[in-house]
Amino acid sequence: MVERSVLLKGLQHPFLVGLHFSFQTSHTLYFVLDYINGGDLFYHLQREGAFPEPRETFYSAEMASALGYLHSLNIVYRDLKPENILLDSGGHVVLTDFGLCKAGVSVGGAMQTFCGTPEYLEPEVLLGHAYSGAVDWWVLGSVLYETGEGPPFYSVSQSARSLLQGLLVKDFSKRLGGEHDLAELQGHSFFLSINWDDLLARKVPPPFIPNLSGPCDVRYFDAEFTLLPVPASLVLSDMSANGAFPGFSYMPSAEVGVTEP
Repeated sequence: MVERSVLLKGLQHPFLVGLHFSFQTSHTLYFVLDYINGGDLFYHLQREGAFPEPRETFYSAEMASALGYLHSLNIVYRDLKPENILLDSGGHVVLTDFGLCKAGVSVGGAMQTFCGTPEYLEPEVLLGHAYSGAVDWWVLGSVLYETGEGPPFYSVSQSARSLLQGLLVKDFSKRLGGEHDLAELQGHSFFLSINWDDLLARKVPPPFIPNLSGPCDVRYFDAEFTLLPVPASLVLSDMSANGAFPGFSYMPSAEVGVTEP
């Protein structure tokens, strides 16, 4: 229900997945989301080992833009990791999975819930302290560290080292982005080559474009997922009748005209 709530805020951002429908059967909840088939960063990292710095710059700029947009809506993402960072067919980043988001948190506001992916947990969360939206900037730094080419504090540029050192500050009040959010990252020398208006308009050419034959090409996803069985039919019912998930099902007014089978 948290994820549905966030998706229904009408996320209008090129680097965030969008919701088309949600519905439920007697045992299952379904989201119908944008179709993104360029694979996730986890898949690409497993096969390539690391990304060259220009590719890191591009991905991190698009991720930062998406996180900054969520923060402007008072939403903290809280689960950035390579598995949740998809690439579309054109090579642009698309963040997905809003199940751990926290809405209603203004910049500088505090949260207490212990949540996240263990490998990427922030120091303040691990210590059980109140924390702010700056948790998203820590995890962006963690992802950059993970995707970097070679030892990150030795074989990368000075600006890359500076960005990592700014994002991976244990005291979140002193962390890059902790006070003025996205604006602090946009002003960093690591992103000197990025025109942020062009980036938002998807005018910056991606450094890697997935080699896809068409929309049915799923080569960038592990067969563990693509070979999962698809149900022959869905018996629709309203689980809200028993009070489990009231109001979960959703159809936007613009798509009400879709012909039912």
